[in-house]
Amino acid sequence: MTVASRFDEFLRLTLPPLPVTSKIYQPIQIGFVLAVGLAIAWLPPLMTGLLFGIAIFLMLLLRWPILALYGLIPLIPFSGLLAVSVGGVRLGLMEILLAGGLLAALLRRSVQGHLPADKPVPKQFLWTFVLLLGSVGLSWLNTLSIGASLVETTKWIEMAALYLFGLAFLSNRQLKWVVITILLTGCAQALFGLYQFIFKVGPPGFLLFGGLFLRAYGTFGQPNPYAGYLGLILPLALALLIWQFTKLWPLIRGGEFKELRQNIGGLLLACLPFGLLLAGLFASQSRGAWLAFAAAAATTVLVSSRKPGLWLAVLIAGGATIGLAGAFDWNFDRGESAPAESAVGVVTQRFVEAATIATITDISTIEVTDANFATLERLAHWQAAREMWRDHPWLGVGFGNYAVIYPTYAVGRWLDPLGHAHNYLLNLGAEAGLIGIIGYAIFWIYIFRVTWYTIQRNKGFNRAVIIGCLGALVHLHIHNLFDNLYVQGMYLHLAILLTLVSLSSHPDQPSTQVGTVFEKI
Repeated sequence: MTVASRFDEFLRLTLPPLPVTSKIYQPIQIGFVLAVGLAIAWLPPLMTGLLFGIAIFLMLLLRWPILALYGLIPLIPFSGLLAVSVGGVRLGLMEILLAGGLLAALLRRSVQGHLPADKPVPKQFLWTFVLLLGSVGLSWLNTLSIGASLVETTKWIEMAALYLFGLAFLSNRQLKWVVITILLTGCAQALFGLYQFIFKVGPPGFLLFGGLFLRAYGTFGQPNPYAGYLGLILPLALALLIWQFTKLWPLIRGGEFKELRQNIGGLLLACLPFGLLLAGLFASQSRGAWLAFAAAAATTVLVSSRKPGLWLAVLIAGGATIGLAGAFDWNFDRGESAPAESAVGVVTQRFVEAATIATITDISTIEVTDANFATLERLAHWQAAREMWRDHPWLGVGFGNYAVIYPTYAVGRWLDPLGHAHNYLLNLGAEAGLIGIIGYAIFWIYIFRVTWYTIQRNKGFNRAVIIGCLGALVHLHIHNLFDNLYVQGMYLHLAILLTLVSLSSHPDQPSTQVGTVFEKI
């Protein structure tokens, strides 16, 4: 039984088919004409145009619900900006578009009596969401703020809903367009971050290298989530770059340079997003993101497991090292009070300071300076989360309640809860206890297992995409040791990546037939 048919069978219990007849169609048509007339008569031209645009998009959404998924991809980075607070809950265009897509799917099923047929996928993949939601749901027994628990739980429900929606409406042939949309969105964010980095557009507290540059933060407001978002796309760009390089390697070895020139367009096209995203990641100056991408890149290269890919990785690593070592050391006149210092010295010092401070068990005993403030603040939240977990080992303090309970466990001068513990495992342990941690571990272990077997079953473009998804998941879990990437819509980005994995997971769907724009250049 397919995902769509299982979902359709569930809907039949609650949503009977609605036949479209002239008795229904004509009143809708008349109402639409009246609404258009009133809008033209009473509203300003700009507002009228905006409403018409929204109306046209809604009609297209009813015809093709999958447009919601494509629209969500560029909206995710703006989720924190295009949102308002309603009753303490942030509601924005991202949530509205997701709800609109799900509603369009339900209406389509109501009118047609069925959903589009889809390929079979592992049934257990869906139940992992149920298992995770059940394990963290038990922490509600200890929750102090039901609203905070509801907000955090809703993220995972939205993630599951988008995953099911994608499986029902996205075909394997459309996979390449999803990947292209993701890469274009990532490149736009990288360019915006580089603009902030070079022209110093942002808060003075983000200034770097004696005021020469500024930490990039994109549309996320902070450098760390911005870097985390780029890190969830970079492995995909790297995997496609390795795939293109591997295809051209026989031509390079054979000295067939004429044919190589005719086919090098795909490689150059793959280099562009990777280079932009990597530059944006560097501009963020996020240590956690750098470490996470190093692990993700190593995973991506090793799983590709071909000599050309390894050679390419060596070239990339060497170029990045040389570029980092000489970056910005241009001997600008900074004055006597600000001696010249290369970026590599600054970067190295950031890691050394963090490693030294991390060995201290009681953060409240350390003298705070401008240099160690950020690291101490993060470790203070780790200490608070450990103490919460120690006092509530099984069910935690309530899913999403870390910030609510934090004042009781605040360490030293760090009284601001900052929303989370800057280590998702500690944060989850504090909020959902050992039961929540076990459910979370099972959830991701199974996903890694499915992803690994999906890589073995695919070739060509699809295999590169799934390897990139695997690298993104590695980045997620390494970066989550220093932060929380389930924020600002990135959980929906992960749901889309899981959809891509499932689309390629069934051996009956040949992935070798999928064409790409890279192959057509």
